[in-house]
Amino acid sequence: MDTRIRVAIVDDHPLFREGVTRSLSEIDGFEIVAEGSSGTDAVRIARTLQPDVLLMDISMPGGGLEAIPAVLDVAPSQRIVMLTVSETSEDVTTALARGAVGYVLKGVGALTLADAIRTVAAGDGYVAPTLSARLISARTEMPGKSALVASLTPREMEVLELVAVGMSNKHVAIELDLQEKTVKHHMTQILTKLGVTNRTEAAMALRDARQT
Repeated sequence: MDTRIRVAIVDDHPLFREGVTRSLSEIDGFEIVAEGSSGTDAVRIARTLQPDVLLMDISMPGGGLEAIPAVLDVAPSQRIVMLTVSETSEDVTTALARGAVGYVLKGVGALTLADAIRTVAAGDGYVAPTLSARLISARTEMPGKSALVASLTPREMEVLELVAVGMSNKHVAIELDLQEKTVKHHMTQILTKLGVTNRTEAAMALRDARQT
């Protein structure tokens, strides 16, 4: 059984793509399945190939931030990692709020990038350590709980309401007739949008929002 992580990279700089492809290909456990240069390419790759992890730049034709929801529309469980030069808190929080689960700065070493990809492929989130403090700071300035809960999609609200009464991802999936990995994706979105780190905090945020 092939256990390699299938990776696609979308960036409008061919030399950068080639460098990333070469670096990851030299590390055991990775397979580059596609390359692209635009938001349109990202959507096509996600829809047709469904890589384990999709690396995507912010500054490219169609816009990386704009491409995130478009990708998730055609592949709801796609794991997206932004690989970019942008260090602004606004770009980090926007990327995560729209559905990316990783944010890595260009210029990192191949081993660091590989670790980030492994982390995301395993179902966890990853933000470059140098940006974590800024992200936490930005979250402290976010709106109140009611506004945050109101930002959830109808499907995310359905998931959160079931989680809040103690259901596991497996039982939520059965209740809503979804795949469990899709529920996990929705939970990642919910935690990011609410600025919390676990299911209990998300449930408390829902409770607090309904009390205000």
